[in-house]
Amino acid sequence: MATFFGYFTCNSLPSYAHLFFTFAVFFLSYLVPFLYRKSQSKHLKLPPGPTGWPIVGNLFQVARSGKPFFQYVDDLRRKYGPIFTLRMGTRTIIILSDAMLCHEAFIEKGAIFASRPRENPTRNIFSCNKFTVNSAVYGLEWRSLRRNLVQNMLSSSRIKEFHSIRSQAMDKLIDRLRAEAKANGGVVSVLKNARFAVFCILLMMCFGIEMDEETIEKMDLITKNVLITLDPRIDDFLPILRPFFGKQRKRALQVRKQQVENITPFIQQRRVALRNPGSNNSAMRFSYLDTLFDLKVEGRNSAPSNSELISLCSEFINGGTDTTATVLEWGIAQLIHNPNIQSKLFDEIKSTVGDRTVEEKDVENMKYLQAIVKEVLRKHPPTYFLLTHAATEATTLGGFNIPINANLEVFLPGISEDPKIWSNPEKFDPDRFYLGKEDADITGVTMVKMIPFGAGRRICPGLTMATVHIHLMLARMVQEFEWTAYPPNSHIDFSGKFEFTVVMSNTLKARIKPRMFKQNAYVYWVFNYGLRHLFDSVLYQCYCEWFGYSCNSIRVH
Repeated sequence: MATFFGYFTCNSLPSYAHLFFTFAVFFLSYLVPFLYRKSQSKHLKLPPGPTGWPIVGNLFQVARSGKPFFQYVDDLRRKYGPIFTLRMGTRTIIILSDAMLCHEAFIEKGAIFASRPRENPTRNIFSCNKFTVNSAVYGLEWRSLRRNLVQNMLSSSRIKEFHSIRSQAMDKLIDRLRAEAKANGGVVSVLKNARFAVFCILLMMCFGIEMDEETIEKMDLITKNVLITLDPRIDDFLPILRPFFGKQRKRALQVRKQQVENITPFIQQRRVALRNPGSNNSAMRFSYLDTLFDLKVEGRNSAPSNSELISLCSEFINGGTDTTATVLEWGIAQLIHNPNIQSKLFDEIKSTVGDRTVEEKDVENMKYLQAIVKEVLRKHPPTYFLLTHAATEATTLGGFNIPINANLEVFLPGISEDPKIWSNPEKFDPDRFYLGKEDADITGVTMVKMIPFGAGRRICPGLTMATVHIHLMLARMVQEFEWTAYPPNSHIDFSGKFEFTVVMSNTLKARIKPRMFKQNAYVYWVFNYGLRHLFDSVLYQCYCEWFGYSCNSIRVH
């Protein structure tokens, strides 16, 4: 899930000039507390940053820049350095873009920077007042929720138990790609199909109940509506304007109602399946929901309510769907742009598994695949910003004061594209990892060079699951198909935009061609080892020309 400010663009703040006259009415009532906070902040040595306006700070400077928030931040870091301050209405934002500062914050001072800032009212609706792993403040409740998720659902052993679900989803993904290619002259949508496959896996892991495609698509639509509803508004930064956004709040409550009405029946179905073993033959033996029904949360006397169950399940599904699908879109784009890398990966797959289908256990033997995935995560992290952190107490960072109520944001491209820690960072080069020329601990524990999943106590708990999905899906997609640009010989646009995650500005369409070696392996064997010796060379030559190969080039892998 993306940081709150990751969604922020100039489009999030359309012209609100019509509100300024009303805003002036509230000015005096707002001025006194503002001046008080201002006097308090004068005693702090905050990181540098652009001078803001009274009350609104840099809010309208960002909006008037005409740039998405991530581009605005990228410009400011080049001017003010690796740590700087923005004042966005009532929020003070400290932005980091330096590896050493991130290590200091999340590893050396991990406990201090392990909390989350206050939520806006809309997000509180969907998180049940911060009752989710990602949104909870650092404390007993958060520890209980995270411990349950990590130990009972996302441990390596538990993830392996769902391998059959992933295998089925991979087969469906390949079938969907084949069908779409057949209907569209070989052209497919990468993000759409990858996203659907991951969504199906997570739904099954979460609820343990099989769903038909129509139900899955309905669930997906509701998920997207929730994410759209969470887009930031100006009143998130200036709470004084909330009376003017009653319509938007009403819309948020309607979307939440739809979400509750849609998910509640699956919760009830799972309860029935657990109480009556064997009553549902399609039900999984275990699901995430099972761990939540009677969960003991420290500091509470009751198990999660139905509404809280919905928030936790929604978090599980949302957190792993778009992020994984986005990485796969960027990965396929790079393989198309670098056909030599795609060929080398295909050769590794062939040498590892031969003609059989790639399985999860094979990935650990595919070092080049691992290098490619790691380089994709470096070059194209799923989000521009980590989830927002907040200090549990007033502290310092990089020699500057960090107040307890500040938002701490990490701008990931500033680290993964830093020429001081990477050689030729603009180049997509899996060999930097494959040949051991460079290395990086993606958890950030030993060193911070790339942290696409965060670092420290609030590192993404789904890291292991996400990497399993990415490696397996990329391997299967390359094993089954050769990927080329569409339109043919066109240049791929590697610019990105923020839509829940960082997606390609122009959604990737690709042309796929089934790999002949796998389709015709049996035919190859017959001709190579049997019929070749029974027929004369003319007939064999006709066979070779039919399949488009030189007779001397045919091999059974």
